[in-house]
Amino acid sequence: MFVAADSLKGVGPGLARPLERLGLTRVRDFLYHLPDRFVERRAVPDLDQASVGENIVVALTPVEYRSSAGRGPFRVLASDGPGNICAITYFGRNAGWAKKSLPLGETRWIAGRLDQFGQLLQIVHPDHVSEESAAALGQLVEPVYPLSEGLTQGRLIALIQQALASATDLPEWIEPGLFDKMKWPSWRDALELAHRADHPQARDRLAYDELLANSLALMLVRNANRARRGTPLQGDGRLRARINLPFALTGAQQRSIAEIAGDLVQDAPMLRLLQGDVGSGKTVVALEAMLIAVEAGTQAALLAPTEILARQHFDTLKRMAQGTGVEIALLTGRDKGRAREATLMGLHNGSIPIVVGTHAIFQDAVQYRNLALVVIDEQHRFGVGQRLMLAQKGKRTPHCLAMTATPIPRTLTLAQYGEMDVSKLDEMPPGRQPIDTRVVAVERMADVIAGVERHLATGQQAYWVCPMVRELENEDLAAAEARYAELQLRFGDAVVLVHGQLRPEAKDAAMERFASGAAKLLVATTVIEVGVDVPSATLMVIEQAERFGLAQLHQLRGRVGRGTAASTCLLLRSGALSETAKRRLALMRETQDGFRIAEEDLELRGGGELLGTRQSGDTTFRVASLDQIQRLLPLAHNDARLLIDRDGGLTGARGEAARLLLYLFERDWGVQLLRGG
Repeated sequence: MFVAADSLKGVGPGLARPLERLGLTRVRDFLYHLPDRFVERRAVPDLDQASVGENIVVALTPVEYRSSAGRGPFRVLASDGPGNICAITYFGRNAGWAKKSLPLGETRWIAGRLDQFGQLLQIVHPDHVSEESAAALGQLVEPVYPLSEGLTQGRLIALIQQALASATDLPEWIEPGLFDKMKWPSWRDALELAHRADHPQARDRLAYDELLANSLALMLVRNANRARRGTPLQGDGRLRARINLPFALTGAQQRSIAEIAGDLVQDAPMLRLLQGDVGSGKTVVALEAMLIAVEAGTQAALLAPTEILARQHFDTLKRMAQGTGVEIALLTGRDKGRAREATLMGLHNGSIPIVVGTHAIFQDAVQYRNLALVVIDEQHRFGVGQRLMLAQKGKRTPHCLAMTATPIPRTLTLAQYGEMDVSKLDEMPPGRQPIDTRVVAVERMADVIAGVERHLATGQQAYWVCPMVRELENEDLAAAEARYAELQLRFGDAVVLVHGQLRPEAKDAAMERFASGAAKLLVATTVIEVGVDVPSATLMVIEQAERFGLAQLHQLRGRVGRGTAASTCLLLRSGALSETAKRRLALMRETQDGFRIAEEDLELRGGGELLGTRQSGDTTFRVASLDQIQRLLPLAHNDARLLIDRDGGLTGARGEAARLLLYLFERDWGVQLLRGG
């Protein structure tokens, strides 16, 4: 199961690319590439028994070929038993293939959708043409799989059948009492059933397996972390008392700082998630934690997912820590020469107690004198495996504080962060202005641009966000480059463009012009979702807002309202909206509470969609839908706890089976921890 996809018959270099786009690189991947839906066909004795629009299987005998002039279709007229005529219609250059598969006078079994063209019944491009009735009747229920360009349903079905044939029975990892109660099929039978028909119990069983693997792996991480030796950190408060804050800490900030301080004094390394809404003051909490480490004579590092965000944090932390006398350094992949060497030396000899940067701060060349605390910002951009990498950088395992500004529904927190303790910032600092959010039809684009012009004339700044960098063929999506070109004609050099495909130097230069006030309007993609803090930017325009997830809209809106002036967010919508899209945009108007938005978005979106919007880097669920997570995760969590606490963990009989489960769902970092990896 764990061998490469090219071990399957028919997989060569030509298929490798389309299979890779679907994540099908090993035989195991084909087993869990489940159908989106099933086509159900009815076998009918003749066309009189079928309805137009129905998927059928029927025996027909070709009686005449009809070619059309030019690029018209090629038709094979065929008769059923009573003499009803149906056209088997092909578009494109398929005449030769049609004559070969449908010879005149020879009965064939045809599977496809029965339609009507004028007075003539027809089946356009039949799904199957079979010489034997048994082969045709085997297609009464047929899976429809997600595809990529260069791959057909028939080819993919054949490969999945090969993979299923190679899968052998595995020992059962589900707790026996639960297995009997749920009346689930075995693992092998569940795979067969899930690929053969719409079988809810089989799909639930496979989804449960994935959730059990996830829960078990996170518990192994948590337990392994508790068994490690960390560095107890007891601060004396001398540096924290000098933090330069223009406002008092909220109750939520004070509570979170106390929880973090309580973790830091323990022998076991902290593993805590700080979950805070946009603008709730996570950076202040992170600075308090890092200064505890410095007061205790150790070092701290803050890891950001992008260079823009790293530089933003560096500037903010330096401003707040100005009165402490603590040196804070910035280290990114672009830093070269003497400045980089000086930073590396300072980290090695301990003269630099706090460093902020991207992944560059954990390269092999970067050595710390005594790293005791790591803060990871925008936690959803980093996977569990990347967090485990940090344990190698300190003399002992560093304490870890992860932060996210993406509110997570309560029902999903366990699935995503089950190995971590959670602190929540659910209050906003004083002085944060409410953001006036309005939904505007795209037909009023001229009015919106005129409004932006009036706004800029007052000396304030604005953002304009588009869903993508450039337009794609057959896609009616707003593109940042095209919008930038249009707005530049009106506003000249006052407009700058930022997107993820720009060279880092160009991106930084544009951001610097905007942050300094030299540029007044920033056109961007969602690259500005996090890490942009310009208090004088008080207008946000989000084009085709219905294309974004609510969490993303909330993050983007949080880029304004960061100063003392009133701010506005305009959500430009397309003409035709679904009822769900209307409700989601209405919710954005009603509230700025990210936690409420997350909970209601969960209800509005339903199965699967919300998890699909998560950023890369986190552990994704391939099989389990959102509905299944909500129903089955509590069971899986309890089952994993029983396995560890009662059944001997991974050493007992069930534990040996559970090891296979962890490998099947690529949660084997839990096993690696037990080996000391």
